[in-house]
Amino acid sequence: MIKTELILGDCKEKLVDIADNSIDLIFTSPPYADQRKSTYGGIHPDKYVEWFLPISEQLLRVLKPDGTFILNIKEKATGGERHTYVLKLILALREQGWFWTEEFIWHKKSCFPGKWPNRFRDAWERLLQFNKNKKFNMYQDEVMVPMGESTKKRLERLGKNDIIRLEPATGSKLGKKLSNWVGRDKVYPTNVVYLPTEASNKDHSAVFPQALPTWFIKLFTKSNDLVLDPFVGSGTTLFASQCLSRNSIGIERSQEEYDKTKKNLEKDVDIFQEI
Repeated sequence: MIKTELILGDCKEKLVDIADNSIDLIFTSPPYADQRKSTYGGIHPDKYVEWFLPISEQLLRVLKPDGTFILNIKEKATGGERHTYVLKLILALREQGWFWTEEFIWHKKSCFPGKWPNRFRDAWERLLQFNKNKKFNMYQDEVMVPMGESTKKRLERLGKNDIIRLEPATGSKLGKKLSNWVGRDKVYPTNVVYLPTEASNKDHSAVFPQALPTWFIKLFTKSNDLVLDPFVGSGTTLFASQCLSRNSIGIERSQEEYDKTKKNLEKDVDIFQEI
């Protein structure tokens, strides 16, 4: 039976109680730098790396050797230019021992438009993938997508270069053989995840749609695996884990958010454990 745990407190303090090498997937969206101060208090971008590294040190400890850490984070514009705190954080995490495997982009299909004197509104966010090493669990078939009509038509008209492996002129070794896809209904997606911004919880200031953690939970875990969100907020990652028959642990420091999430979880999960 699936188990969901909700912990009240600061993850810097509570993560120490989680066992070494016990987590299959960490999926989280920590407070972005200096934003939503009324909710999180705000962290100055110049101090963000210093603030996050003690947390990521604990995450490195609790993650299984074949597990994955997905970090949803976004840059901030200060003084008319992009701040570099996300780039500095990536470098610092690599120095800490993390292997920076991949970068996914969440394309917000329903993002509201906007204009500032020197930029437009962002319609995307980063989802950075970190691992302990190059070998980790990944279930790519679980996130395959239907083949588009244009691709189906292209496969009906194969040319002579489509039935052999065509090597790229750049020498990247990322060749292709189009005939391999004949007769298939689904294909592998790219590292751009197209999802709307809408979410069921309208009360939280930084909620993401449940489809976002769902996609990554499918990709990096299997049934009964353990998912951790150290900044659980409204509990979206926990709900997604429950729907996919994964165990989960969430940590939330806000008493208000904790109480709301606890109430909702008690309605929907098979086993709810309050810590």
